[in-house]
Amino acid sequence: MLFLYNIVVHIAGIFLKLLALFSPKLKLFVAGRKTVIETLNSKINASDKTIWFHAASLGEYEQGLPVIEKVKTSYPNHKIVVSFFSPSGYEVRKNNTVADATVYLLLDTKSNATKFIEAAQPEMVFFIKYEFWPNYLNELKARKIPTYLISGIFREQQAFFKWYGGFYRNALNTFNHFFVQNDSSKKLIQKLGFNNITVSGDTRFDRVVTILDRNNQLDFIEEFKANKTTIVIGSSWPKDEDLLINYINNSSSDVKFIIAPHNIKKEQIESLKYSVQKSTVLFSEKENKNLADFQVFIIDTIGILTKIYSYADIAYVGGGFGNPGVHNILEPATFGIPIIIGPNFSHFAEATALVHAEGCITIQNQIELYEAFDLLLNNEDERHEKGHICETFVQMNKGATNTILQYINNK
Repeated sequence: MLFLYNIVVHIAGIFLKLLALFSPKLKLFVAGRKTVIETLNSKINASDKTIWFHAASLGEYEQGLPVIEKVKTSYPNHKIVVSFFSPSGYEVRKNNTVADATVYLLLDTKSNATKFIEAAQPEMVFFIKYEFWPNYLNELKARKIPTYLISGIFREQQAFFKWYGGFYRNALNTFNHFFVQNDSSKKLIQKLGFNNITVSGDTRFDRVVTILDRNNQLDFIEEFKANKTTIVIGSSWPKDEDLLINYINNSSSDVKFIIAPHNIKKEQIESLKYSVQKSTVLFSEKENKNLADFQVFIIDTIGILTKIYSYADIAYVGGGFGNPGVHNILEPATFGIPIIIGPNFSHFAEATALVHAEGCITIQNQIELYEAFDLLLNNEDERHEKGHICETFVQMNKGATNTILQYINNK
């Protein structure tokens, strides 16, 4: 099976190079991997000790960041290597300050795994959430390099638990320890014969808690808000916006809206702005304008949504009308804000838990969206109660990072 897997990876590598001629994202994917070993060799000296963290994309990086920061503090004589599989992670965080070297992960062939590990020379490795690359894992095990899965989550639908999943189950044998998010994940892999498991929880809670300790002030948002009730719409997709625009266009002038779309391509931003019938300003056009005069603020930039949530009275988090589903709800939750989401959230434990706890409202259609917004806007007690549920939920689930570090430091 490993032989067939390697053939598929080699063929995929050829096709990706061809497809990169027509896709800007795949072009980044292919081009970024050409200088990986060169970058590692320039950043890592032969005498260096390193610790390697791998994240599939931006979400996994943010999830692992609390652990990366703690490990960096606990092991000050080690360099930190961070790798990404996806351009959407690497391109956004390639200039992060926590890692000494940030690179793409080479495709999972045996020769690539050998080259990468020899260049990175890690003494310890952390894979975040659900990255399982057989050649890398086998090479790490052969070299007896301790390898850990952090914030792991397992579901019955995964190949590990299917009759044809023997090849994937073998990959799990390479991990020294699994730090999983919940009991159901632990029970699933226990059925496969693994007992090297700790239910540590989700490290994302530790990350969002730290948001409260930083300066989240944005003067231009304060000017726009002008002490009015404000709904922040984060990471919205067109399917979300189709419902939201109708509500915005029929809303009271006493309510303000901040929209931070997931995709900020110029044509989509222009289409979004054109569909809004209320006075609207873009982030890119905010200079020399009296922002308090506008009712809708469209954020056509990245990197400030978390701070914007701190100004919200109500948050709508997008993605719930598509696949794989809703985006990060923990960032608004940590500020004690009631949240509204679309129907596709079952793959996200935190969203499922907050829906059941009634801090988060899920909607299926236009009518339910109107009902949810009207409830939270017209009933201040309801708004504050749901916000309190969200804030308490985050605070009660922090601590995963310390659990992981205590185990690692005692090895």
